[in-house]
Amino acid sequence: MRIWDVPPKVLCRPHLLGEHRELHAAWTVLTTGKRGYSAHPETKRWQGKLAALYLRHELLVDEMKRRGYRHHSPLDSSLATGADRQDVYIDPPERQLELLAAKGCLCSTASQVHHP
Repeated sequence: MRIWDVPPKVLCRPHLLGEHRELHAAWTVLTTGKRGYSAHPETKRWQGKLAALYLRHELLVDEMKRRGYRHHSPLDSSLATGADRQDVYIDPPERQLELLAAKGCLCSTASQVHHP
């Protein structure tokens, strides 16, 4: 599970859509009390920061729409409570960019490539 802390425009298609899917999984665990992934460090760092997680989702959706993807899974904004800023990182954003660049995908060029 990975929710990045870099601008969504730098993510390639698989990482953008994968993060969106994983964000929904974390959201479900945190808003419904489901146990799956509840002990995962990525889920734990969003505890008490549902407003920030909601805002991250909106950034992902904006980028998905910019690339021409349809989005049909909005989050319930009434559940977006707590802090509206994420300041806890598994890897700092600068390191996340390095990790993405090392994957050999299009993340380094995603902001320049239009994905239909």
